[in-house]
Amino acid sequence: MPILQANSLCKRFGSTPALQDLSLEIQAGSCYGLLGPNGAGKSTFMSIVSGFLTPDSGTLSLAGKQLDPNDTAQKKKIGLSPQHIALYKELSAEQNLKLFGKLYGLSGKTLSQQIEYALEVAQLADRRKPPVKEYSGGMKRRLNIAAALMHKPQVLLCDEPTVGVDPQSRNAIFDTLLQLKSEGMTIVYSTHYMEEAERLCDQIAIIDAGTILRTGTLDALLQELPRSNLIRARASQLSAQRQADLARFGALSRDAATLELQTAPDFKLSSFFHWAEEHGLDPTHFQIARPTLENLFLHLTGKALRE
Repeated sequence: MPILQANSLCKRFGSTPALQDLSLEIQAGSCYGLLGPNGAGKSTFMSIVSGFLTPDSGTLSLAGKQLDPNDTAQKKKIGLSPQHIALYKELSAEQNLKLFGKLYGLSGKTLSQQIEYALEVAQLADRRKPPVKEYSGGMKRRLNIAAALMHKPQVLLCDEPTVGVDPQSRNAIFDTLLQLKSEGMTIVYSTHYMEEAERLCDQIAIIDAGTILRTGTLDALLQELPRSNLIRARASQLSAQRQADLARFGALSRDAATLELQTAPDFKLSSFFHWAEEHGLDPTHFQIARPTLENLFLHLTGKALRE
């Protein structure tokens, strides 16, 4: 039985549909990715799961029981790290965590233990005293997640948790979430970064305009793309004649630095490398690129600018 299940969820804001007949199943102990552009409906879904919004129609269940925003026991099974930082800037990390812990009914030794746990998760144990307003963006993001873990939820909702952070903090957040997943926590992770979904998620749902376009494992999703090979090379490594010769193998595009060759689905790479060997070209000059989640995302949602 899935730990979280949505059936035909719909939500509108005035005349604008935010979710349209959205259905999904999330298995316990997995990391489920919601991948979509800004305004796709990811945050709306998170807000409904956490009880901040009520759907216009459809059902949502947790461990087989319909979610009730007034059910305190159910709410304690869910933690939310929102897209916007939800911390008190004048308070320290320790004070913030104490406040959030008390909101979940923690006190005494249990509260103290959870504060220490959350500070360790956020890697902020040695920075517990300064006010949050002195923190970097990455430190605030890590503390934002830590606050959502104070009550040890079964399901952690992470709504674009790496927006505006440096590479080191982003990597620390990834490591934290992977560790939590290995301990059995279910993570619902929304993002518009393809590489994050590829790295973290067992299942990925591509969502746009409130509708799930595709869902599945990364490997299964990539099977949706038209089969082809993409061969890249640096323009500086090939003479003008050899660059022109490449056009006979497929559709050739170029810029000042890079050549890209898109071959037909039935193209045999062996013939290409035989040609390269005949002309004394180093095979390491060429890179064979596999289809990516970004290719599929653009294939499904289009390349037109949204804003």
